[in-house]
Amino acid sequence: MERVDSTSQDRTANNAVRHKYRVLSDDEKAAMTAIKDKGAELLNLIDQTGSSRELSIAKTKTEESVMWAVKHITA
Repeated sequence: MERVDSTSQDRTANNAVRHKYRVLSDDEKAAMTAIKDKGAELLNLIDQTGSSRELSIAKTKTEESVMWAVKHITA
């Protein structure tokens, strides 16, 4: 599967829904990367904590919060 970096201007190549994106500024790209990095950091910390339904929900909500924050930046 071809991969496209989320900060690339070619990011529509693997998106079946959104066919046009606006060009992101360098600050927006940095913010998006920082949000995704912090989300990944939290997911790793949650994984180290153990396994439970509560932690599964926490992981889902973390992924959702990253998604919405990135959506804000890219909208």
